[in-house]
Parts: sequence; C-alpha cells; structure tokens
Amino acid sequence: MNIRLVKELRSEETVAAIARGTTIEELYKQYAKQLPYTVLAAKVDNKIEGLDHRLSRECRVEFLDMRTQAANLIYQNSLILIYLKAIEDILGKADVDIENALNKGLYTEIKAAEPVTAKQVKEIEQRMHHIVEEDIPFVREELTKEEAIARFEEMGCPEKIALLGENPRMKKVPFYSLAGYRDFFYGLMAPSTGYIRHFELRKYRRGVLMRFPQPSQPDKIPEYVDEKLLYKTFGEQNRWGKLMGIDYVSDLNRKIDEGKFTDLIQLSEALHERRIVEIADMITKGHKRIILIAGPSSSGKTTFARRLCIQLRVNGLEPLYMGTDDYFVEREHTPLDEYGEKNYEDLDAVDIQLFNSNMNDLLAGKTVDLPTFNFITGKKEYGKRITSIKSSQPIVIEGIHALNEALTSELPEEEKFKIYISPLTQLNIDSHNRIVTTDHRMIRRMVRDYKYRGHSAQSTISSWPKVRAGEDKNIFPFSNEADVLFNSVHLYEICVLKKYAVPLLEAITPEEPEYGDAVRMLNFLRFFKTVEDDSAIVNNSILREFIGGSVFVD
Repeated sequence: MNIRLVKELRSEETVAAIARGTTIEELYKQYAKQLPYTVLAAKVDNKIEGLDHRLSRECRVEFLDMRTQAANLIYQNSLILIYLKAIEDILGKADVDIENALNKGLYTEIKAAEPVTAKQVKEIEQRMHHIVEEDIPFVREELTKEEAIARFEEMGCPEKIALLGENPRMKKVPFYSLAGYRDFFYGLMAPSTGYIRHFELRKYRRGVLMRFPQPSQPDKIPEYVDEKLLYKTFGEQNRWGKLMGIDYVSDLNRKIDEGKFTDLIQLSEALHERRIVEIADMITKGHKRIILIAGPSSSGKTTFARRLCIQLRVNGLEPLYMGTDDYFVEREHTPLDEYGEKNYEDLDAVDIQLFNSNMNDLLAGKTVDLPTFNFITGKKEYGKRITSIKSSQPIVIEGIHALNEALTSELPEEEKFKIYISPLTQLNIDSHNRIVTTDHRMIRRMVRDYKYRGHSAQSTISSWPKVRAGEDKNIFPFSNEADVLFNSVHLYEICVLKKYAVPLLEAITPEEPEYGDAVRMLNFLRFFKTVEDDSAIVNNSILREFIGGSVFVD
C-alpha cells in the first residue's frame, strides 16, 4: 500500500510503501533519525491522529512535532499525566489543580495535608524522570457516559460528573491510564512516556511550576524568567471567578441554565471598568504622558485603549490616541521573513526614527505633521493630521512593539507608563484539563476576522503559526516590562463566541489542511453551553470588538 508522506513542516510529499495496518508510530520510526524533532502525532488526510493510529488505506500522512499546536498540546497532556502519577507515587492521594500557563510552563497546586516542600518537589521530578526512562505506555480506553460517571464518583470528582451531564452528545468518554493511574483527558496522548524527555519542576509560591519546551525550540527548556506580574494577574482572575461562583466550565454552564447570564455580564464588565479606572488613576497621579499599550493578537487592545482614554478624560486629561501602524516603513523597505515573505510584525517594519522624532516634538509642544499609512499604496501620506498637544496631555499609543524599549529608546523614561493586555482565563474544563489561552485567542480572532475582514476560519487557522511566532519574538519577551497588566478576558465569553465560531469551523471540509485543527477546536467547544442571545452585552465591551456592535470599532 502506498501513502503520500510529508516528513517535515513545509517539505515536499514523498511516496512510501507500507503494509496495511502499519501504525503511524511504526512509520515514524523508519524516519526518526532524519527528523529534527520528536514526532507526537500526524495528520492523516488532514485529520489529526495519535501515533497509535493504524493506516488501512492509501492516504496522505504529515508528521507533527512540537512546532505545531496539536503536538504541543499532546506533549502537555502526556506530561500532566506523568506528573499526576508521580505525585501519587510520592505523596499518595492528593488533589492537584493544573491551573494556568506561567513562566514558560504550567502553574499547578498540590492540595496535600501539609504544604508541599521543595524537597518533595524534587522527589516528584525524579520520579517523573524514572517513569520516562521506563517508557511506560499510555493506555486509552473509552467508557460509556454511565461508566465514566461511576468512575468519577469513585474518584470524588463532582465537576467532571457535572460536565458529562451537560453534554448529551458525548456518548464515549476517553480515559487514559499510566501504570494503574487513570484519568479523563479530552485530548490525545503520546504512545508512551519515553516521548516526554524535556521538563523540569520548580517550587513556586504556593504551588509548583512544571516547565517544558516551547514551539520555537522543541528540544530545550527555555530560560527561566519569573513572570511576577502574570502570576499576580492570575490571582486576581481567580478572585473574580470566586466572586462569580465559577471555578470550572460546569459552573459556568449551570449559571447560564439558571438564567444568570445577564448577571455574569454586569459583574464582569464592572470588574473590567474598575480595573481601567485604577489604571487611569495611576497614570494621572504619576503625571505620565507616554502611555504604551501592547499585547498579543486578539487581546482587545483597541477597545481597552479607547476605554482608558475615556477614564483619563474623566480625570480631566485630554489624551491623544494613536497606533503605531501609521509608522510602517515604505512597503519596498519592509523586511522579509525566513520564507521570503514580507514581515509586517518585525520591529524593522517600523520607522523608529520618525516615530521618536514625532513623539518628542509633540511632548515639546511643537505642531507635528503626523503620517497616515496608505495600505493600498504602501506609503506614508502627510498633511491629513497636523497635530499639537498641551503640556498636560498624555499620548496613548497602542501597538505590538509598544513595550519594546527599542521602539521608544529616544523618549524620556520618566514619561512612560507601560500596559500589557491579554485574555488570561483562569477557567478550566476541570482540575486537569486546561483551557488553552492561545486557542481562546484564536477563536476571538476567527470570529472577528470573518465579521470585519471577510476572512474564512481556514485563513485564520493557517496564519496562526506565523502570528504566534511573531508574538514569541516581539511581544511576550517584553511583558515583564509593563507597569500593569490588564486581563481582558470575560469568563463567560466562550459561550458567546461559540455561536459564531462553530459554523465557521464546521464549514472546513476534510479536504482542507486546516480540518484537523477545526475538529480539535470543535471538540473543545462542545463542553460549553451556547448563548444564543448576546444582546445584553454592552456596546463598549471588549467582547464587542470581536462579535460586532462595538461603539469603538467600525
């Protein structure tokens, strides 16, 4: 039997002859020494399959390593299960929460009788390495819903039972076992523990950090940077969840069933507004005049910046709002990426000298002819924005490079106030299955791109790896430079976005390369109730920037 094989990202297809019934893992092992990174899954005719999948017909097979989102999540799921097994082996029965991404890893909390010590964390890490060396298989089994509920009752997991009860379409429930430890995971796993070789544990604050490679370097643990601001923000988000009575998706679904959706909106918007007021007061009290706002794609930067300007006006200031897109270099000077395509997200795509000159002139009270970038001609135009400001007026600047000191190196440091914005959800499916922030943002972007830009879901999914690579280079490394972090998430929002996203994802056919990710996203969305009537969401909400009806977005 012949198959069409893609061994490497962006590589050409080759024809390979295999026996019918060959697993993807067996096929991978034939080529493993030729490949740069460990393969964890494959697309089989565009559907994502685990390495245990048997090939029974002629098809196209594309190996996936950790540079892809699908394989990255498989690595994380497998590592989490190894971690849970090691905790049981060292500490015995203990409740464990896999909470959120932090410090290039996952922040977790072990709820044992006594606080976990650094020595115990080291013992757990050593046990994990032993489990990896033993190369123990992950065994998948599918239970009926009734069988799964009975098992969850034995395990004492009410949030998992509630989740299953809310999903009538979920007939089979995937369980994975590792040397006698069993748990529910909705995603795929590696074939065995030997695939998960790179990780480290650190005792951190009240919990434990589990760190592992990132897509940009799949075989290395990244340099440690303590993201203190991010940790503080997740703690704030956790308090917001407690105020709303929401810990897991099942809690959110129950609130919607009880008719409390409007209450959730009002409380969430009030929390956002209070935080924006606090930030505006900090700027006013500090007499800051250069307000720099940055964050990854689909963070809600535009709405946040506009709402911040309103609160600054309430404080008696007259902010000038502007983005950095008007300072692109002429298109013929745009730098190229590694594939020879124009890279508009690189800092070299910005006319830094002109930007600094204009800002300093404004601060000095001069009248400035600010450029307007014409995206059709690819050139800056002048004469449309002749601008000057008073000595008390702040300039609110929004852009992906805003926190990069290289962009504002010629501006006085004492005038700057830096804000990082991102949707950082603390809401998880259950204690061991996370909601991945990058997937959350991609759903936001997918809905927005379709509504405002006429882009298909395929287009959003296809461009997402390049967007993420740009964020890893230009945005995330500078998040710690911020004075404050604004969390733009609404705990209820996936229930709202689902109505818009599902038809877009379902329109992707098996013939399209993005089909596998579409199926993965649909499987994730099925855990959430759908909110059909979102009219109660106010027109200045950050969520309106994506679903439409925003007072700030044309």
